[in-house]
Amino acid sequence: MSSVRRYHPASAHDLATQEAAATPHGWSAGNYQDSINAGHAFYCLEQPETGFAVVMPVLDEAELLNIVIAGPQQGRGLGRQLLEGLMQDLRQQGCQRLFLEVRASNAPARALYLRCGFHESGLRKNYYAGGDGQREHAILMEACL
Repeated sequence: MSSVRRYHPASAHDLATQEAAATPHGWSAGNYQDSINAGHAFYCLEQPETGFAVVMPVLDEAELLNIVIAGPQQGRGLGRQLLEGLMQDLRQQGCQRLFLEVRASNAPARALYLRCGFHESGLRKNYYAGGDGQREHAILMEACL
């Protein structure tokens, strides 16, 4: 089992490149730089190249902004390890709830979140840009920590 730790990413460009290799709908280097500048919490597995997550804690709540597992490592339980590890850390810091949004079409991620104790709490219609000018709904989810 991989350990989960907080870390400070060295390069927003590297994060964006890593995510682009793992998913077609990744953040830009500018998005990552904004999160670094804002002081958001970054978590990773033993090596950031395997997987990482971005969390925005606010008082006794937090929002999972992004979670990425390297393409070749997907489907091996590492997303769950990362998510459970960061949830434990947030709980120890006094966070009581964790929120997120996920593409309606991302069935593997939605299943992971349900397995980790999240439930659906809302819908943002036509929130995400999709291919060919199409829009996609975001499913809002939350978990008590």
